[in-house]
Amino acid sequence: MIRDIVMFGDPVLRAVGAKVGEVTEEVRTLAKDMLDTMRHADGVGLAAQQVGVALQMAVVDVADSEDRPSAMWVNGQPVNLADYMPMVLLNPVVEPGKEKEVDTEGCLSFPKMNADILRPAKIRCQAQTLDGKGVDFEATGLLARAVQHELDHLNGVLFIDRMSSAAKAALAGKLKRLQRAAR
Repeated sequence: MIRDIVMFGDPVLRAVGAKVGEVTEEVRTLAKDMLDTMRHADGVGLAAQQVGVALQMAVVDVADSEDRPSAMWVNGQPVNLADYMPMVLLNPVVEPGKEKEVDTEGCLSFPKMNADILRPAKIRCQAQTLDGKGVDFEATGLLARAVQHELDHLNGVLFIDRMSSAAKAALAGKLKRLQRAAR
């Protein structure tokens, strides 16, 4: 089922998500709905907060993003990215690498808005999966960026919080309109 995407100004976007305990049918349904919603909106990631649920759950799928490549390693070995997509990450924890890079980001909760954001170029992510197992991987490229962006959402941090003050000032009018529309 495609759910409505919560827009900037809704307080749920600033909520820190509760940890996912048992993987219930409700959790599985939410994950499926989030994947459907993300695909319908042409996104590469979506956090539970963006569909109005303050939970430590995010979905990511960068398999079709040929113009913004990614690499992934499991147990130190390179893997075929498509074999791991889409990803449903429960209670993810990210360990950022030291090297940083700037790249353009957008957000489904901020329609038609993009900005250059500085983030670690490589990450290590540990999370639970819907099958109750753990996943532990390293990533670069769009996958690393998308996971970090969604992890921010799970902790109530928005990509505008990571923008330069100049970028934020340039988008001030759009941000105010979005906030007013959310009320």
